[in-house]
Amino acid sequence: MYQPKTRICPEGTIYLVITGFLTLLLAIWGFKTLSFLGFLVFVFILNFFRDPYRFVPQEKDIAVAPADGKVIKIKQASCPLSGEEKTVISIFMNVFNVHVNRSPITGKLKQQKYIPGKFFNASLDKSSLHNERNLLLIEDEEGKLWTVVQIAGLIARRIVCFWSLEESLSRGERFGLIKFGSRVDLYLPADYEPTVVIGDKVLAGNTVVARKKDSLVK
Repeated sequence: MYQPKTRICPEGTIYLVITGFLTLLLAIWGFKTLSFLGFLVFVFILNFFRDPYRFVPQEKDIAVAPADGKVIKIKQASCPLSGEEKTVISIFMNVFNVHVNRSPITGKLKQQKYIPGKFFNASLDKSSLHNERNLLLIEDEEGKLWTVVQIAGLIARRIVCFWSLEESLSRGERFGLIKFGSRVDLYLPADYEPTVVIGDKVLAGNTVVARKKDSLVK
């Protein structure tokens, strides 16, 4: 089946229509500088809401990145849903990254909790405690629990999640996005270990970020 290399997220349509229309009007009215600036904004939005096709690894006992961006933190932390100490992998998305979020594993959404908050820089640790965020508890096929946290950033003002409770998604399937710069935290089950290090660049749905311990190559 043919898969387009890149599409545009439906959530970006309204922004493209508005900026495109205003740019056209400014050009018709003869405001060349303003119309050029409007065109640049249009191109920026077009780039921001791109949603490229991703090849999803089919290996067993792995988890893929839930977001594009840079790994900025790997450490033990208290899971915001269960309170358990777990390894968390934090991925920071700048405004030029693809902002579509994808499921790290095949699983069912068991709990969702939205928390309104502030808009600190998403690369700061305090953003995971004080920023607007959306918490998702996912049960995989073995009954293990994973937590994904969408965190709004300094510029981001809207978290989008279209994953419904008790709905199942396959590894790498789209479940949401965060508009204009943000971060995603992934809390691992106890028997999984990170396969990335701080500073790595990752692609949502494509980069393997964790693997089951007993499946690691000795």
